[in-house]
Amino acid sequence: MQAARKEDVLNALSQIASRFRTRVGESLSTVNSHDTPLAEATTPSLEALKAYSVGWQVSFSSGSAASVPFLQRAIELDPNFASAHALLGRFYGDIGETVLSAKYTGEAYRLRDHASDQEKFFISASQDLQVTGNLEKAQQTCDLWIQTYPRSWLPHGLLSGGIYPPLGKYEKAAEEAQTAIRIDPDFSIGYVNLAASYVSQGRMADAENTLQRASERKLDIPDFYVLRYVIAFLKGDKTGMEREVAQSREKPSVNDWIANSEGFVLAYSGHLQAARNMSRLAADFARKTERRDTEALYETDAAVREALFGNVASAKQGTKRALDLSKSRDVGYDAGLALALSGDSSRSQAVSDDLSRRFPEDTRIQFIYLPTVRALLALNNREPAKAIESLETAIPYELGTPSEGGSEFLLGASNLYPAYVRGLAYLAAHQGREAAAEFQKILDHREIVVCDPIGALAHLQLGRAYTLSGDKTKAKTAYQDFLTLWKDADPDIPILKQAQAEHANLN
Repeated sequence: MQAARKEDVLNALSQIASRFRTRVGESLSTVNSHDTPLAEATTPSLEALKAYSVGWQVSFSSGSAASVPFLQRAIELDPNFASAHALLGRFYGDIGETVLSAKYTGEAYRLRDHASDQEKFFISASQDLQVTGNLEKAQQTCDLWIQTYPRSWLPHGLLSGGIYPPLGKYEKAAEEAQTAIRIDPDFSIGYVNLAASYVSQGRMADAENTLQRASERKLDIPDFYVLRYVIAFLKGDKTGMEREVAQSREKPSVNDWIANSEGFVLAYSGHLQAARNMSRLAADFARKTERRDTEALYETDAAVREALFGNVASAKQGTKRALDLSKSRDVGYDAGLALALSGDSSRSQAVSDDLSRRFPEDTRIQFIYLPTVRALLALNNREPAKAIESLETAIPYELGTPSEGGSEFLLGASNLYPAYVRGLAYLAAHQGREAAAEFQKILDHREIVVCDPIGALAHLQLGRAYTLSGDKTKAKTAYQDFLTLWKDADPDIPILKQAQAEHANLN
């Protein structure tokens, strides 16, 4: 078929599609019911469609951040291009810019009548993932999408990355990622989701093989560098970690993710000043590329770390800087944690109440974020029983990955905090055996906690739990494990001084 003018190309494509569907055996009834012209269902602008298509292609080869300009261009050419808004929202979510993600996804939902049937599934699922946070509804939409369009890879991709990991269903996440890759072998995020699911299950060799397969297909996105760095960290492979850092220097798009990763790892072993420098560097990189949510999240990551280590003043200062930059979900959660851990209950309560009001349907907020912060607030009020009760709703979700995007999703940031806080509550209630079980849970799931500071602090807290239980031998071992891990730590960290004094009292 030939089109006389560029403006007629989309109509010609629509006619060709309808004829082809009939010739390959589709019934006339379904052809007619799903026969909205392309220009009407998606966009009347051929140039906008081209920019949208290039955005998809670039995301496969270079990552979500590199695709953003193409989607922005598509929306400039056609402000009513619903799928371009939805895809831009998805890409912003991938890189941790959750406020912009919700903005564009919400606009797509408003414009969803300007979309094909399959695009409407994507928009509806994105609305629940990026705006309301209702993971149950998002899963239902993806399940129906798969039933309706069994050869579509995208619903499997959303299940493998955005839905099953927060629910702690890593085997199902891996299955869905495998399906997505089988349908489209160039779906780069599918390899990320598959490898990350393998890491969470402790299957490091499978994760490495998955990343190798992606490399063989010439796929190269920032997530791969962080994943290889994480795998090397979990294996104790310092050479491998250094190699990923060196290679990332040639990729400006990876700079802040790797700097943030280094900050987490340095803090894990008590090198706090060096960790501060890396977090500051990561925030600087994010600021230069105008990613406010990401910059704020790096600030709150550091603030939570400072609060856990006992540096209350630094934690409060970092939290204030972050909240001045962003009110995103993850920033709000980290801020609430840091403030509660620092004893600033009133500000923590205010941040938590704001999250509860703005996101009443959000699975992560209602079942992980709020119960954890409320438990800390109860501990500040010397109510350990109330703290333990508050965390009951988190039990089915606490092995999940609550972070929504960015490098935090791969670094274990904020993972298993309900268990850590429950352990603190049992310590406060003088229930040593129960406390020990919670901290041991963290140590038993190192592949989920990855390099979050509680992975190191769980050794110390386990020592405190055994001391409370009267098991001096196990207590000494746990304290020694922590002090060995922090043998080169900065000497002025308050929690290190406490650990050293407590260990000395056991001898």
